[in-house]
Amino acid sequence: MKIVLDTNVLVSAILSPNGPPAAVLRTLLTERVSLCFDERIVSEYRDVLTRTKFSFDRELVEELIGFLEAAGSPTLAPPLAVTLPDPWDQMFIEVAVASQADFLVTGNLKHFPEEAREGVRVASPREFLEALLAG
Repeated sequence: MKIVLDTNVLVSAILSPNGPPAAVLRTLLTERVSLCFDERIVSEYRDVLTRTKFSFDRELVEELIGFLEAAGSPTLAPPLAVTLPDPWDQMFIEVAVASQADFLVTGNLKHFPEEAREGVRVASPREFLEALLAG
């Protein structure tokens, strides 16, 4: 199963290591789930996770990003002609479509309106985990 992770899922996973976002990260340790990303997404992960407002340990951030890159598949994602409420989310839907991801996992479902999803299943961390357990 291929997934794309919105940056907010990573932030939530670090802030709450026992919550659903952290459980989503743990699924990447299995061979059932593979992360899809591109350079823009990795760059955003690094930029957001190293912001001073979070005060996350930089070494932890680099280890997490290294793990994500090792656990996943880089994807070349051409631009899509969809408009999202937050233009910074465009890269996530583009990678999800280009990689034929099964899920785009995000804490901001409203940022991905149905008409802009290009057939990608967008789910909260909890919804993704429920779908994974179901089948």
